[in-house]
Amino acid sequence: MNPLQFLWQRTAGQRGWMLLGLLLALLTSLANITLLALSGWFISGMALAGVAGTSMNYFTPAALIRLSAIVRTAGRYGERLSTHEATFRVLATMRVWLYERIEPLAPQHLEQYQSGDLLNRLRADIDSLNNLYLRVWVPSLVALMSSLICVLVLLRFDWRMAIWLGLMLGTAGWALPRFAHRVGQSSARAQQQILNTLRTQWLGDLRGLAEVQLFGAQAAQMARVESLGVDLVHAQRQQARWAGALQGAFSLLLGISALGMLMLAIPALREQRIAPPELAMLVLLAMASFEALMPLPLAFQSLGESREALARVMNLVNAEPDVREPDSPASLPSANDLQLNAVSFRYADHQPWMLRELCWQVPACARVALIGPNGAGKSSVIALLTRLRAPQSGEICLGGVSYDQLRGEDIRSRFAVLSQHAHLFNTTLRANLRMAAPEADDIRLRAACRAAGIESFVDSLPNGLDTPVGELGNAVSGGQARRIALARTLLKPAPILILDEPTEGLDALTAHQVMQGVHAWITAQGQSLIVITHRPLETVGMDAIYRLSEGQLLRV
Repeated sequence: MNPLQFLWQRTAGQRGWMLLGLLLALLTSLANITLLALSGWFISGMALAGVAGTSMNYFTPAALIRLSAIVRTAGRYGERLSTHEATFRVLATMRVWLYERIEPLAPQHLEQYQSGDLLNRLRADIDSLNNLYLRVWVPSLVALMSSLICVLVLLRFDWRMAIWLGLMLGTAGWALPRFAHRVGQSSARAQQQILNTLRTQWLGDLRGLAEVQLFGAQAAQMARVESLGVDLVHAQRQQARWAGALQGAFSLLLGISALGMLMLAIPALREQRIAPPELAMLVLLAMASFEALMPLPLAFQSLGESREALARVMNLVNAEPDVREPDSPASLPSANDLQLNAVSFRYADHQPWMLRELCWQVPACARVALIGPNGAGKSSVIALLTRLRAPQSGEICLGGVSYDQLRGEDIRSRFAVLSQHAHLFNTTLRANLRMAAPEADDIRLRAACRAAGIESFVDSLPNGLDTPVGELGNAVSGGQARRIALARTLLKPAPILILDEPTEGLDALTAHQVMQGVHAWITAQGQSLIVITHRPLETVGMDAIYRLSEGQLLRV
């Protein structure tokens, strides 16, 4: 798909702002052309009137010149406001579109990409596509329309000059940008690929900095980054050389156009087909018309970056999700019991089975623990229960209704899950907790903190719930971050609670208190509880304990 076509199709709700920016940019361009051309006519006319000793209408052209200057200034200001508003709106629209497209691909397809690569596609690649509006779409249309208007104006005076200007504008506005796109495509693509690799490399190195330092790999990692930097500079230099050559070619065409107009206007003046002041006006009009074309060569030179970004984005969003939604989804049942009937699952065809003909029943309001060694498939069970993955065979039912008949989002609304890698956002404790329950008041927030064993810590903070937790929760300890995430999970109004290693990183006494708080909470809320654990103290008070081994469940 052409990047410009893609931009237009994905921004239907923002076309009003986009068109307003285009119209104001066109108005500004025409006002600028009018100002220069009319000034040339006015100065020449006044000079000739002075030489001849005649009088002329001073007020009308002076008023038109001032009007053009005012329109140009106001139009430029309005154009900046509207085009930037459109740009930000388009950016938000496209990022939301991309997120909505890739969200169903989690987790299986997205696991194939590094986190830095995904972030780069969501941010830098969308930025590159978004720049098409300001850098290509608006300048191209403004150049086209203003060029047509200038040629039509020249037709009123002399068809030869109109044809000459049309040829020069066509060369500078179509042939030169097309050539710029072709010669700059390979270097732009290379530059985009190197930048993507470099961003991914830097993000991975920063996140794994402790491990890199631990194994003494700083020199090797820096050498790779420096090698990528050398390649990037080479691609940028190649782009810069072509950019300089294209700007020189554009200036040459501008000079040739003005010279040609002058050579055509002099005979027209001699034959009295134009008036003397009009000679300066037409030459300056031709020169001013080139200003609208000036951004095009550089814009189309970088179009290769947008094509590469679009290819990366479409390669991601065109993947088929593994979990397919039903064409006619059934309504969620009122019951919340879970049943797995002969469920078999593995992550890929070439990988071993994680679950084999597994059968399991979890009644509503039950409290069960699932234990087993690492790699036994406990996390796979969570992914299957929450419909993030689908089994290769067998059936999972909620309240007697098969998952195949229900929407994944509806199924997940019945679950509150604390994963092993719960994320804390760089905001306050209150904001982190309210992500699970936006309407929760302070009383409920504190009740959840009490159940998670974190209330005393919150009370010790100078700003209480309004204390920031830092980037990735680095302002709190690992155990505190774990309990904050647990409190947030408890706040979600869901009938089934799944906790994966809820007391990881806590001492035995604190872990015991936390589990007591959890049991008291689910008793008050009437929830089911499934705990994935290695710690025996987390199995206390459970109705049943199951061991997962070799793809099968055994009751302990």
